[in-house]
Amino acid sequence: MAGGRVRVGLVGYGYAGKTFHAPLIAAVPALELAAVASSDAAKVHADWPGVAVHASPAELIARDDIDLVVIATPNATHHPLARDALLAGRHVVVDKPFTVHLADARELVALARERGRLLSVFHNRRFDGDFLTVRKLLAEGALGRVVDVESRHDRWRPEVRQRWRESAGPGAGLWFDLGPHLVDQALQLFGSPRAIALERALVRDGALADDWFHASLRYDRLHVHLRASMLAAASAPRFTLHGTRGSFVKQGLDAQEDALKAGVRPTWPARADWGVDPGRAAIVTREADGTAVETPVLLERGAHQAYFAGVAAAIRGQAPNPVPPEEALAVMALIELGIASADKRRELEWRIEGAPAR
Repeated sequence: MAGGRVRVGLVGYGYAGKTFHAPLIAAVPALELAAVASSDAAKVHADWPGVAVHASPAELIARDDIDLVVIATPNATHHPLARDALLAGRHVVVDKPFTVHLADARELVALARERGRLLSVFHNRRFDGDFLTVRKLLAEGALGRVVDVESRHDRWRPEVRQRWRESAGPGAGLWFDLGPHLVDQALQLFGSPRAIALERALVRDGALADDWFHASLRYDRLHVHLRASMLAAASAPRFTLHGTRGSFVKQGLDAQEDALKAGVRPTWPARADWGVDPGRAAIVTREADGTAVETPVLLERGAHQAYFAGVAAAIRGQAPNPVPPEEALAVMALIELGIASADKRRELEWRIEGAPAR
């Protein structure tokens, strides 16, 4: 690590690499974005003039001066690229989903353990302000015993785009795109469910992969519903929680993605306006003397760059891995079980690794 900084090689400069990974890596002083593997060097240099660009992932991974390889490529390539990087002795961050197949994810976890390298998965939605707010409300018991939860991530994209995420290829579709985010958040908040029932559908004209899903996670005394659609012009609340003491409703998506898409670059520690979620109503409703009383909730600040700050600290041995591979493995187990549930059109019980069932 030259100069004490962790030197990072980013593989892939499509939407994920350009919008999320590169600016978030560059925001962390302990990291140095040293190289990018991309077929479009001009696109990379337009944003990062001083960064080396390699035509192939293999060239980047082979560099002895790269400490950490971040993989932001199509889902089907995550496993082979992560495997190559681990075999080359690099620490590795993989964009979500971890892999397309659970068996491949297990192989990577075992390989990282054998090689003594950090392996982590980019579950950046753990650092959304609304998710952090929900976690705080649950820790405080503000809603009492929560009995019903809906977590949604809706978009309005009526036209099918010519890109791999919306193709008929392996790892495409909305369950692989947004499902890992919503599943990971549910596991973090509530632990492992007893069972999952997943419905997937192609709702847009010309759709080639699922662009709508509804996953129901069953717990002992709790039901969690995860939903996403590409055909929602008027989106429903991002979070809705009902408990024995009240309800919480949050409108609108976390603002960080829009800021990154607009070219705003974050810092770490975060600048004062980063991760603030203005104009998106968050309300706790309780009953008092037969009347529903609504109380606005001040949202926690989001900080996606905190993920990479955590990765840097973990590589240096100063902090735990912000997303241990075993937790990402649990997400993949539930993603794969959900696919089996959708194929069989019935609820399936979960008897796989993860957090303690509740």
